[in-house]
Amino acid sequence: MKKVIVFALLIAGMSHLNAQNIYMTKDGQVSFSSQKSVENIDAINNEVNSIINTQNGEMVFQALLKGFHFQRALMEEHFNENYVESEKFPKSTFKGKISNVSAVNFSKDGSYPVKVEGDLTLHGVTKKVSAPGTLVVKAGTIQASSKFNIKLKDFDVKIPSLVADKLSEDVDVKVDCKYELKK
Repeated sequence: MKKVIVFALLIAGMSHLNAQNIYMTKDGQVSFSSQKSVENIDAINNEVNSIINTQNGEMVFQALLKGFHFQRALMEEHFNENYVESEKFPKSTFKGKISNVSAVNFSKDGSYPVKVEGDLTLHGVTKKVSAPGTLVVKAGTIQASSKFNIKLKDFDVKIPSLVADKLSEDVDVKVDCKYELKK
C-alpha cells in the first residue's frame, strides 16, 4: 500500500503535464552486479516504478530495496540489514532528465541513444549521476535501457572488513523498463 501511495505522489507531481506525454511502468527492472574473483553478487528487482515525460524528458524511478532478490536468502538478508539498511532507508529513487530528448522522435518507431542525468538517492545519500541509455520506440510503447556503475562508498554503504575480499566497491547497475502511455 505504501508503494502505491508514494508512486501516486510521484504522478501527482507531474499532474500539470499533458497526459498524452506521460508514460509509466510499475514493473520495470533494475539489477546490479558486484564482481569479485572470490564471489559474484547479483540481485534483481522487477517491481520498479517509473514515469517518463516525452515532452520535456523528465524521468522518475523508485525501487523498494526489499524488492531486490538474490541467489541466496542469506545474501538478501545481509543486503537489507547490514548494507543498505532497508528498514531505515526503504527505497532508492532517481529524479532526472533525458538531456537530449529532442533527438528522440516518440511518434516514430526506432532506437535512439540518450543521455540521462539526475539525482540518485540510495542509503539516504543523493548524488548526481549521468549515464548513457537507449530508448526504443515501438508500437506506442517505449523500452528504456541503461548500464552504469556506482561506487558504494559514494552512498555511505559500508562493507565490513570481514567480507571486503568478497565484495567489490564498484557495482554495475542495469535498468530495463517498458513504458506504456498513462491512461
